Amino acid sequence: MINKMANWILDAAHSQIQFKVKHLMISTVTGNFSKFEAQATASDDFSDAQISFSADVNSINTGIEQRDGHLKSADFFDAENFPTLTFSSTKLNKTNDGFKMTGDLSIRGTVKSVSLDVEFGGIMVDPWGNTKAGFTIEGKISRKEFGLSWNTVTEAGGIVVSDEVKIYGEIELQKA
Repeated sequence: MINKMANWILDAAHSQIQFKVKHLMISTVTGNFSKFEAQATASDDFSDAQISFSADVNSINTGIEQRDGHLKSADFFDAENFPTLTFSSTKLNKTNDGFKMTGDLSIRGTVKSVSLDVEFGGIMVDPWGNTKAGFTIEGKISRKEFGLSWNTVTEAGGIVVSDEVKIYGEIELQKA
């Protein structure tokens, strides 16, 4: 039996993208992007998937309006000049519990190759006859590699914002 390629689109109502970053190296701040898109072309086992993702930087939300404004400023994402961040997969390797997905992440006009762990939750047909696929995505990036380098030092010599940013995603795709 031939495993036919299909197009998959984001089910935004059942998906979320979050990031976590250390503050003062003693606590973690969590944020998300409320507006994002994802699509894939893949066979039913997703082993050959081509995946693309984009997020609207102006939809960043950490729960603190002043901090969100700072993140959108030229100190961080520079949303005025770079309103979108994107990811496009370049390689997908099967692992014991899913995939290692490598792709090009573009933030602030800087493109870097990153690898993300992808847990494949499976495929299910919903009560309305739509075929859905679920994924959990995790990874880490260095924000400074993408030009998000603002920081300051405390009186005690500590840094305010860590370089490492953890990425978490719960993604549900629907077969088009």
